[in-house]
Amino acid sequence: MAKKQDTFYFDTFALCAKHAVEAAAILKRCISEYDPDNLSPVLDEIHRTEHDADMKKHELMNVLAKAFITPIERDDIILLSQCLDEVVDQIEDVVLRLYCDNVRSIRPEMPAAVDVVERCCIEMEKMMDDFRDFKHSSTLKERIISINTMEEEADRLFIESMRNIHTTETDPLQIIIWRDIFRYLEQCADACEHVADACEKAYMNNT
Repeated sequence: MAKKQDTFYFDTFALCAKHAVEAAAILKRCISEYDPDNLSPVLDEIHRTEHDADMKKHELMNVLAKAFITPIERDDIILLSQCLDEVVDQIEDVVLRLYCDNVRSIRPEMPAAVDVVERCCIEMEKMMDDFRDFKHSSTLKERIISINTMEEEADRLFIESMRNIHTTETDPLQIIIWRDIFRYLEQCADACEHVADACEKAYMNNT
């Protein structure tokens, strides 16, 4: 178990993952109760979550800059914090696309893709909790594999969505808009996988 003075890093990782779960929940609620004329409050809400995650990342970097000894390699701390921050950024970008492109209704493929992103974030939060005691955790590797598997599911849904858009949509503008939205969603799952990969790298470098 990390020494008491080292728990700050692991606590911050866990908090950043929690912010990702919160952002995914906001996105899921947004599309399940979709109101194209009321997206501004949703943007404000998810931006607050993104801002909170950014502040945690900056706080971690400030502590790291002054630290003489760290519980894991500095490069691993930096990579993990960057990857965790990327997840919230990518989720916020999905809502921004809906708003900027003035999307009036949600395509039927979107809920399943958002569900995968939310499940990825929930598993990522559990993984970062396990990472607190990574040398003795019996489930950390399972969490990493689970996230990788869900990312593959997101890839399959992305391909199916692209196929459906190009075979059912006749408006070229709508094809472009939805192609971008589904690409952003797929990148949310990619970002979760990047966290899992960074976590695995940290495990290998520090055991």
